Amino acid sequence: MTDALELDALWEDFHRAVNMTSQELAAWLRVRDADENAEPLPEQAGSPTGQHVLAILQKRRTDLTDEDVQIMYRVVDTVAEQAATENEPEAQETRRRHRLMTIGHDPLRP
Repeated sequence: MTDALELDALWEDFHRAVNMTSQELAAWLRVRDADENAEPLPEQAGSPTGQHVLAILQKRRTDLTDEDVQIMYRVVDTVAEQAATENEPEAQETRRRHRLMTIGHDPLRP
């Protein structure tokens, strides 16, 4: 696992990148997976990464696992990469926003 200073920095970066609350993310994952025929159980809604981000948001820093740390790095890197991209046409921008929201980042929030 990473050292304490690196983990502290990652914790801050992760919570800066994930700007949706756990309640907002859980609701988004349920809505995103619902279709006209069925809706998954709340704990099964969303991608595995989205579910993992939700679980991390509900943990204390001292309870993080190595897998949690890997997901946190991936989320921070993904959000940083997406922030660096040029503006896209509106339809692609909406898809990009929805993809980011599945990992807890709403790019329309400051």
